[in-house]
Order: sequence, then C-alpha cells, then structure tokens
Amino acid sequence: MSTFDADAATDLLASVFAPWIQDLQLTIERIGENDAVLRMPFSERLTRDNGVVCGQALMALADTAMVFAVSAASKAYRPMTTVDQTTHFLRPVAGSATIATAEVIRLGRTMAFGRITLTAEGEARPAVSVQTAYALLGEPPK
Repeated sequence: MSTFDADAATDLLASVFAPWIQDLQLTIERIGENDAVLRMPFSERLTRDNGVVCGQALMALADTAMVFAVSAASKAYRPMTTVDQTTHFLRPVAGSATIATAEVIRLGRTMAFGRITLTAEGEARPAVSVQTAYALLGEPPK
C-alpha cells in the first residue's frame, strides 16, 4: 500500500491545484495518518480594507488543507470535489500567518467528511471552524 507523505503532498500542491491557490504560497507543515497541517503566510494581498485576512482566502486554505487530510487517510491522492463547506468565522486573523489543521472524521468509499480549524500563528484560540464533505471521484488506491 502506498503512503501519502510530506514529499507527496508538496508534489501535489505544485501539480494539482489552480495557479491562484499556488499563489497563496501554502506550505505543508505536517502530514499525519488522517490529518494535515498547512500554513498560509500573511500577505497584504489577502486582506480587506481593514487589514483582516479575507474570508475567501481562509475558506480556500481550509478546503485545500482537507484535500491533503483525505489524501493522507486514503494513503494517496484521489480526485475529489467539495460537496459542502460550512464555515464559522469566530475571530479575525490579521498580521500573522494562518495555520490550518484538517482532520478526516469519516472516510468512506465515495464520500469523506472532515473538520478544519484555522488559527492565527502563535494563537491557541481558533479563528475559523469548518465542517466539510467531499465526493471521492476515483477508486481508492490499492
């Protein structure tokens, strides 16, 4: 059985995602058995007029992080599409990188469900809480 590790994740980030996701300059901080941690550096380009990182960038980070968590749980990347993403913004992120911790709650044959917590780097309290569902579009790796 193959293993989805940090090297595979880095290759995936460079080859599968749209150029504007690559422009977020995400880094893979950790790949676990059914989870992943990504980091999005702070950039003025991602802020609204009040210096707060925009919700669109945070939602894209959460969605992308879950692709890595599902790949880790599956032991390899498999094509998938977001079916649902419910996002709760708890507090603003401003002036710091954002850390996404994504965890697969349930991995089935055709669906995956997950939870992502976003925090401002150096903060313990969550800034964003996300629940997701994905349709898995290919056969699981053997």
